[in-house]
Amino acid sequence: MPSNNFGQIQQPFYTEDQRKEIARIRQALKVHMAKAKPKRYAHSLSVAKTATSLALMYDVDPCLACCAGLLHDWEKVFDNDQQIASAHELGIDLGVDLSLVGNLLHGPLAARRLPAVFPELPSAVWQAIARHTMGAIDMMPLDMVVFVADGIEPLRAKTPSLERIRHRVGKVSLTSLYWESFVGGIIYVLQGGRYLYPGTLEIYNALVLRHLPNRG
Repeated sequence: MPSNNFGQIQQPFYTEDQRKEIARIRQALKVHMAKAKPKRYAHSLSVAKTATSLALMYDVDPCLACCAGLLHDWEKVFDNDQQIASAHELGIDLGVDLSLVGNLLHGPLAARRLPAVFPELPSAVWQAIARHTMGAIDMMPLDMVVFVADGIEPLRAKTPSLERIRHRVGKVSLTSLYWESFVGGIIYVLQGGRYLYPGTLEIYNALVLRHLPNRG
């Protein structure tokens, strides 16, 4: 169990190639998003920084975490109708009318489109990006880092639930952080009276059966 406090960790050590890769992705993101969606751009930079910190705490590759954080919302430049149309073109099937889950599509879309733009990045990055909107039963450490970072990055509101998760960073396992972030997302959807993707309920039930006895 890591003992560091969030934000009080060492800086990552990157090779020269890794520094160049991160710089290239940052520049591409800036061109793609900074003017079109400045708040989303700031969020993406903040997620990358938060994901890097979490990666260092929980023994995950910080370079991959940074890259995934930078790119996770790439498709959010496009509106929901455009994302739905693109998902249909790519054959993305979530088992429901895609218009009901338009806010979940940007992860899978980026994971399908961006490997052609950044072919040097490994599949683990694309999996983490694909899963950051919906989660999964079998989340890998990098997946959980990006999922949690997206929810708790400091530009998000200081709500009691988010502050609780932020306070627990470094004090509980990465699996526990993912669980709390995932459940918090469900509560947010329910409180807003919005459609809850059935796949989310399936993941929730599976996580309860698999991880609930061992959380902490």
